Amino acid sequence: MSADKPRWRIAADSETVERDLSRLVLTLIELIRQLVERQCVRRMEEGNLTDEQIETLGVTLMRLEEAMEDLCDRFDLTPEDLNLDLGPLGTLLPSN
Repeated sequence: MSADKPRWRIAADSETVERDLSRLVLTLIELIRQLVERQCVRRMEEGNLTDEQIETLGVTLMRLEEAMEDLCDRFDLTPEDLNLDLGPLGTLLPSN
């Protein structure tokens, strides 16, 4: 490499790799969960869902949220840990 280009290295500490990878995966799952939840609310508000479908989606979304909380607890992560800072773009997940 030339002297004017910085070398990018990954600091792979064996004790933090699992937690960091878990954080990344859970962040992506949380992003998708929030997108699906917004889509469900939009469809419900438009009247595109039956009462049975609304009930099923509500229960499913609650279970998914509980599973996310359990996984965060398992890896000692908070919801704030999942909200990655994208620099000038702000954070990945919307603030509640």
